[in-house]
Amino acid sequence: MLAIGLLVLLHEGGHFFFSKLFGVRVEKFYLFFDVTIAKWKGALFKFKPKKSDTEYGIGWLPLGGYCKIAGMIDESFDTEQMKQPEQPWEFRSKPAWQRLFIMIGGVLVNFLLALFIYSMVLYTWGETYVPVTEMSQGMEFNKQAHELGFKDGDVLLAADGESFKKFDSDLFRIISEAHQIDVLRQGQPATVTLPGDLNLLEMIQSAPIFCRAYIPAVIDSVLPNSAAAAAGIQKGAVLLSINGKAINSFNQFTDETGRMNDVYKAAKSPQEQLAARTITITYRQQGRTFRASATLGSDMKWGLAPKSIYEPTTTAYGFFESFPAGIKYGCNVLASYVADLKYVFTSDGVKSLGGFGTIGNLFPSSWDWHQFWLLTAFLSIILAFMNILPIPALDGGHVLFLIYEMITHRKPSESFMIRAEYVGFGIVILLMIVANLNDILRLL
Repeated sequence: MLAIGLLVLLHEGGHFFFSKLFGVRVEKFYLFFDVTIAKWKGALFKFKPKKSDTEYGIGWLPLGGYCKIAGMIDESFDTEQMKQPEQPWEFRSKPAWQRLFIMIGGVLVNFLLALFIYSMVLYTWGETYVPVTEMSQGMEFNKQAHELGFKDGDVLLAADGESFKKFDSDLFRIISEAHQIDVLRQGQPATVTLPGDLNLLEMIQSAPIFCRAYIPAVIDSVLPNSAAAAAGIQKGAVLLSINGKAINSFNQFTDETGRMNDVYKAAKSPQEQLAARTITITYRQQGRTFRASATLGSDMKWGLAPKSIYEPTTTAYGFFESFPAGIKYGCNVLASYVADLKYVFTSDGVKSLGGFGTIGNLFPSSWDWHQFWLLTAFLSIILAFMNILPIPALDGGHVLFLIYEMITHRKPSESFMIRAEYVGFGIVILLMIVANLNDILRLL
């Protein structure tokens, strides 16, 4: 709520700034929507300063916000005002170039805000990661990757001659578009040839994922009074099997536990639930092999953590160094987001859409300023890009009509603009319904 509230406030502030700059009257400036129900106007809070034309307030419906600009057809659908004679302080009376700046003001603020936040994050915390090329024990790959020629233990070096930097979503994107991946295989250089058009969504959403860093099944710590402690597991133990299935890494141990969790959730009786939570594990400790059974809690957690084998590196940035680095980082995020947009038009892409639940799940469960600002910047870039799409009712739709006017020197008719606004508003509402319905279906 804090992140979205901040972004909406500044987005609408961009429209407000350029409106005031060009002498256009702003009738309302609202965070969230003050939807009217019966006789209730819907504002939780509102005030209008003396000698001001603008009413400021907070609505009850947290789906965004709005800046009601006089003499403009927008989401308020105030057609009565448009029937009155044109006034010099109205949006419609201003030159097209001024109206264009008013419309892109929100997008401009969101984009610049994201770049500024990324710069300050790099200045404050730096950039911490484990270089992929230094992951000396290589990666674990799924079935699809094996069929393409990868082998467990391969150390990823470069894609089409460009070295990998860090293990994140960009790595999967680079692999999906690459034709040649250079790897280090058992100490020797090798090459994997790829088609260059792998489905990124399929790579990320498959279980297990396309590739992940190899994590040895060596235990570093055990929580007291946990299922692992009850099974006798201690620091330094090596996990060998779970429910009779051999495991070679901590990743595989996590996979098997996840499958047991699915069985537990699908159980229809207390007896079936108990059976799903009762798991047999084999491990080697102090040169001896042990076999023990443990009954997990309803969270299906063992209470143990693997041994960390890589030390992350941190790149620090000075104040002035952080700005070019932040701009580069933000532009890369935007480019990646735009590149991935093509998947929205596929069946898997539609299923992957998410609403407010998905946005909420992006944030960590405990407060973390570093993650808060990174996610706020990411949402700011999404808000900027989505708003500039040429869809009526969004800023991009108004920009499209303004560009048409500037080229042809003819304004679209008011009746056309009203109909376009209704169509665009309908598209936006439909997308919101689909996205939030996906959240509900995932929850169920």
